[in-house]
Order: sequence, then structure tokens, then C-alpha cells
Amino acid sequence: MLAGPAREIRLAKIDPAETAGHSKSDSAERISCLREKLAELQEALYAEHQRSLLIVVQGMDTSGKDGAIKNLCLGLDPNGVQLTNFKYPTAEERDHDFLWRVHKAAPRKGAVALWNRSHYEDVLVPLVHGEITKETWRARCANINAFEKLLSDNGVTILKFFLHISKEEQKCRLEARLKESRKLWKFNLADLKERRLWDDYQMAYDDVINSCTTARVPWWIVPADRKWVRNLVMLETVVAALEKMDPKYPAAEFDPKDIAIE
Repeated sequence: MLAGPAREIRLAKIDPAETAGHSKSDSAERISCLREKLAELQEALYAEHQRSLLIVVQGMDTSGKDGAIKNLCLGLDPNGVQLTNFKYPTAEERDHDFLWRVHKAAPRKGAVALWNRSHYEDVLVPLVHGEITKETWRARCANINAFEKLLSDNGVTILKFFLHISKEEQKCRLEARLKESRKLWKFNLADLKERRLWDDYQMAYDDVINSCTTARVPWWIVPADRKWVRNLVMLETVVAALEKMDPKYPAAEFDPKDIAIE
């Protein structure tokens, strides 16, 4: 679902288990075709070297951010991919404005950049934990909109995805981490503390999505209870964005007919 400035989004009214009109039986073939198309478009974008694509992935704990990014990266040329994971700010990052660390990770020309979490952590977590005032929060949202406009004005197409899962599905995924040894490393006791603030985070996301959606840089709400739906919807959206960008291979600066290889 596309969030737009003309309407308010309320996550409570969006079903995180919906299939978005797709069927699981047909999804594997569709995903395979989309990956091939994405690889072709990425190669053209990299060769063109004039514009770039930024993919921002946000969501509650266990919403599938890692898996979603892995799904998008399959088959891509790593030379044209920039992946950044934003954790808790370091001491150096806290000594700068809150956008400093993300601006450094903005995609270079020709690149597809993927952000696992982003600058939105700095308006979500502090708000939920009461670490900033509403006035500061509003100022940061305005700064974010200006920052994203700056990137957009300089040839960066931005796709912002919120992976929307239910509280019940989060419980299942946390329990799965406890039961499977290969997933246990992902379990963090701090996640349980954040889970107790579920309703607060949902309201915070509502406010942030509605405040930081513009005509040029909207939010996409992705039903994420079903991983195959999540993967399919995100691939469709990214491919559609690149098709709209329509990257072109640069023309040769010489006539290939004049070249003789001995």
C-alpha cells in the first residue's frame, strides 16, 4: 500500500497478513522473473552512472528487514550495491547532527543503496522513549523531508518500505529464535523490552509515516506476516521504480567498426 500526503495512514487498519492480490503458488515464478528484470535494470543504471536508487527498509523487530534486503540483492552486481546497517549511534555519530551518518551513506551515481534501518530511528526510538520533545520531533521530521528532497533533487530515487507485521507474528518469530540454535544468535533480550512498547511504536510509525510522506518520496506499507508476499511486493515496487527511471547504457565514444583486434 502506498502512503500519500493526501490521506492519513493508520497501521491498525492495514492487514499485515494480506496477500496483495497474489497467490503463493504463482509467487516463485513471478519472483524469479522480477529478479532477472531487476538485474538487467541495475546493470543499465550502473553503466549509465548518472542517477541512483536508495531503498530504505524499516520495521519492528523480526519484521524481516534482513531477509527482505537479501531477497532484493540476489542476482545483483555487487559493484553497484551499497549496503548500510544503521545500529545505535556511535560516540562520533552522536557528536554530529542526526543526519550526518546517513548522508555519508547516500548512494553514489550508478549505485543501488540499501539501508537496514535509517535516519527514521532518530525520530522513532527517542519519541517512544520520551527522549525528545514533540517540538524537536517535528523539527527532525522537517529536516528529514528537506534531506530527502535534497537527495531527490540530485538524482536519487528513494523508496521507503515499512515492513508491517502483527504482534502475534512477532511473538511466533521470537519463539522460533529461541527454539532453533542457528537463529538463537539473533535473539536479544532488549527486544522483549521494546515489544512491551508495541502500541507506542505503532502510533509513532503512524505519525512518522504521515509526517514524512511527500509526493516525490512516499512510504510503501508492505504486508510482512507472509514472507513470500513481502518479497514479491518489494521486488515489484523496486522494478517498477527502475523501469520508470529507464536507465540507458551510455553511447560508445568510438565506432566499433573502426576497432581491429589482432
